[in-house]
Amino acid sequence: MPVPSQVIISNTIGQQQKLRAVTQKIALQINCKLGGELWAVNIPLQNVMVVGVDVYHDVTRGRQSVLGLVASMNRNMTRWFSKCAFQDPGKELVNCLKVALLEALVKYYEVNHCRPDRIFIFRDGVGDGQLKHVDEYEIEQVISAFPCLSPGYNPSIAVVIVQKRINTRIFTKLNTKDLDNPMPGTTVDHTVTRTNWCDFFLVSQKVRQGTVSPTHYIVLRNSTGLSPDHIQRLTYKLTHL
Repeated sequence: MPVPSQVIISNTIGQQQKLRAVTQKIALQINCKLGGELWAVNIPLQNVMVVGVDVYHDVTRGRQSVLGLVASMNRNMTRWFSKCAFQDPGKELVNCLKVALLEALVKYYEVNHCRPDRIFIFRDGVGDGQLKHVDEYEIEQVISAFPCLSPGYNPSIAVVIVQKRINTRIFTKLNTKDLDNPMPGTTVDHTVTRTNWCDFFLVSQKVRQGTVSPTHYIVLRNSTGLSPDHIQRLTYKLTHL
């Protein structure tokens, strides 16, 4: 039976001037290993599951692809279920999403004794040319998974595409000449966004040097009843986890 343990090198705690900082960090590590939670975000929604999906391509082993899925198990988003599955080489659009999501929903029921009423899915690694396929194929996999759990079970969903590798840059104008990086939390949902999409750019990080890169979010589908502003606020909160 595994036992939680913490290795501490004598040299690490031998420096008196750094002892306080070192002991605090060690205490945080022990807290995590014992199942504790270091921080959480306030999400004023009940019976909600947040799902993250991505695909990794291994170029060293015949371009074998691996699907990664995580799903929140509690209201504070501090407990997560994770699942990995192998895919056909080089295939970005996942074809085993239904099975992975079903396992996550079963685990959610075991933990909470209820099923989520709303599911927010953040899908990473999808280009503009694949959006239609995701909308018609992957989302249909998600919807088809619900009746497998219980007849009549039909939670509302929101599917958000996450695009990090973009060329768009956003600046704050300090005066007539100088520009600076915008503050974390800055959201742009007009002018530079697409007219036929519900999308927005979000700056969620602060950089000490250089130009900050925003993240592009595209809301492919939303039946949760949340407005675009609420989706944006939820997205920004989730970046702190």
